[in-house]
Formats: sequence, C-alpha cells, structure tokens
Amino acid sequence: MKRWVRPLIALLAAVSLGAVAHAQIVIKPAVVFSTGGKFDKSFNEGVWQGAERFKKETGIAVAEFEPSNETQFEQVLRRFAQRGQDPIIAVGFAQAVALEKVAKEFPNVHFTLIDSVVNLPNVQSVVFREQEGSFLVGMLAAMASKTGKIGFVGGMDIPLVRRFQCGFEQGIKYANPNAELITNMTGTTPAAWNDPGRGAELAKGQFDRGVDVVYAAAGSTGLGILQATRDRGKLGIGVDSNQNHLHPGNMLTSMLKRVDLAAYNSFKAAQDNQWKGGTQVLGLKEGGVDWALDKDNEKLITPQMKAAVDAAKAAIISGQIVVHDYMSNNSCKS
Repeated sequence: MKRWVRPLIALLAAVSLGAVAHAQIVIKPAVVFSTGGKFDKSFNEGVWQGAERFKKETGIAVAEFEPSNETQFEQVLRRFAQRGQDPIIAVGFAQAVALEKVAKEFPNVHFTLIDSVVNLPNVQSVVFREQEGSFLVGMLAAMASKTGKIGFVGGMDIPLVRRFQCGFEQGIKYANPNAELITNMTGTTPAAWNDPGRGAELAKGQFDRGVDVVYAAAGSTGLGILQATRDRGKLGIGVDSNQNHLHPGNMLTSMLKRVDLAAYNSFKAAQDNQWKGGTQVLGLKEGGVDWALDKDNEKLITPQMKAAVDAAKAAIISGQIVVHDYMSNNSCKS
C-alpha cells in the first residue's frame, strides 16, 4: 500500500466520525408557557417567536401548552415527558419546583428552564442579567425626561422584578443623579402578570405625580401601562420583546430579554446532538439583553443619547461599569 493511502484513509475516517457526531437527530420539542398567555406581547411571546423560528427553519412541529394556573405545570410537564417530547422548555421561574420533580422522574429527557436554576444533569437553566439591559433603558429614560421624575411599574413583587427596577434606577442615576424614581408593583401573586387595568391605574397615578417616562416590567399587565402612556401623551419603555411597535411615537424603547434565543438555541442544540445541561447566564456581553432601536422610536433617540448608551454598554461589557444585581443580596445600591 502506498505511503499516502493510509493517512488518507485515517483522515476520511476522522471526517466521517465527526459528521456522525454532529449529525442531526429526530426530536419532538415542546413548550410549557408561563401563565399570562402565549401572545402576551412580552415574555411568553418571545419564547413563542424562538420556537416558531425553529419550526419554520426545520419543519419540525413544536407541541405547546398554555396553562391557566400554576397548578397545571407539573401535570403538563409529566404528560409531555410521557409522550416522548424532548427537549421540553419550561417558561418562567414559577415552574422550577414542578420541573425539578418531573426531571428526576425522566432522567433521559432534556428540560430547559428559562428564568430559574435547577441543578440536574438533564436540565439546562437559562437566566439573564436583566439589570444590565435595564441600566441602559434607565439612562435613556433620564435623558428623555423633562420633569426629572421617572416611573417603574413591575408585575409580581419578587426579587427577579426588583432586579429590573434596581438596574433601571442605577442607569437613571448614572445619567442624571438628581432624577427621581417612583415605583409601584402590581401585586404579590401570579395574577399580577395579567392585570392590564391595574397596570394602567398605577401608571396614571404616577403621571399625576409628574412622571413623564415609565418602564413597564409586568408581562401582559404592561399592555395597560403602555396604553396609559399613549393616552396621556407620555413615554413608555417596553420589556422582554421589542414592544416599540405597540405605540410608535410614545415608546421610548424596549429592554430586550432574548428568551427567543434561549428557546431556539435549546431546540437547535438538541437537533444537532449538542444539547448540554448546566446554567447559562446571559447579559450584554452574550447578547442576552439589550435595548431596541428601530423605525418606531428612532425619532425619540438623539445622537447624543445613543452615543451615551453605546459607551455605557461597552463599559459594562468590559467590566468598567458593574451593575449591581439586586438578587445577590436583595438590596439595591445605585
């Protein structure tokens, strides 16, 4: 055998093995949404968009379920696992307890949990540095405000939502140390995510106190908050998905939380046989959070505002600016 033949055979064998290792496999993906509805124009809808992108690119159907209350989480996760759905995405921190129980029962099924952490080998936990994206939109709020009074309306009063608030406040103070932040939370139960009427009331109360820019971090409750900004001629800031299109001219920006990428990447990795358990933490550096600039709000963002935010974004990514995480000690320092 000629000297070059054996190396060539070895090379072809290695290439063949590599192709097998990265060969796509047949999957049956599923999503269990959080309460509040798939089309909440925010958190759930972002996940849906990621699932739809995967479906359109691959032609693979994605099973889904919209729970009406949290008591359904465990039952639905188990049912999907029994049916052979894999991987299964659980949307929202409220599913953590149910997912941990079901994941232990089905150790060969892959689960992706968005917004909380479960430490099991067959669970992929995806969490975000929401404080970093909120810092940037806080800067924009401070620079856009004419009254120096800025509002924040959160959904359920939990540490995760306080993380948004805390980052937002730090960004406000960074841009304008004299600005004032007025904060309200919609409630203390999961119903707080789906109460647009209450959100509108809280926003109007803030406007009566002089607020002219409000950040809605409240799921579908935010739809009422943002409608109130339109009705009163104020500026709103959306959350999770790009909500600028809801009220062009009254939407200063949206804080993007790329749950769509979390969903798409989970399904794609599983299809490519590259899915891995463990925890992923996504911030500005990883492209997990950002702020939205498009045709619907570009007239509200001056070149000076964009330059300031771009500089701060670069400084956060480099570590020059460290945005305090409320959930590190359940307190906010700005």
